Amino acid sequence: MMSVLVSLLLTARSCVRSRAALYLEVVTLRHQLHVLNRSRPQRVRLARADRLLWIWLSRVWNGWRAAIVIVKPETVVAWHGRAFRLFWSWKIRRGKPGRPAVPKEIRELIGTLSRENPLWGAPHIHGELLKLGINISETSVSKYMVRRRKPPMADPISRGCGKTS
Repeated sequence: MMSVLVSLLLTARSCVRSRAALYLEVVTLRHQLHVLNRSRPQRVRLARADRLLWIWLSRVWNGWRAAIVIVKPETVVAWHGRAFRLFWSWKIRRGKPGRPAVPKEIRELIGTLSRENPLWGAPHIHGELLKLGINISETSVSKYMVRRRKPPMADPISRGCGKTS
């Protein structure tokens, strides 16, 4: 009797839900049945495509936690985290992190320009390099500019402004 009432309540609930949510629930339930039939004599075995489907469903459907039966929702969240880490490790393509190296000739040219033109800042030198056809970012230019030492503050006594006895 209780199962009949639960079925009636779930049917009534489905009348007020959106059509997209119903289709997603049907897809998830059919997928779970397919997985259970596929691995009937053994324990449930999920393929990579099954995991990717659940990761996708967790991103596009708010009610996915209620429809999942064969695994825990925390497991799906863990799969999503693992997929996120795999994506970013692929994206940086291990071994090539960061910006590409600036050739030595360009670094020397930046140093020469900054030494010979002390009033030019990184934007000016960057513009001149772009005119020469050298494509480099302004922050890289500022990184390789020659740093000038600031003169020490002269105290009034050493300049002869102070009173001496």
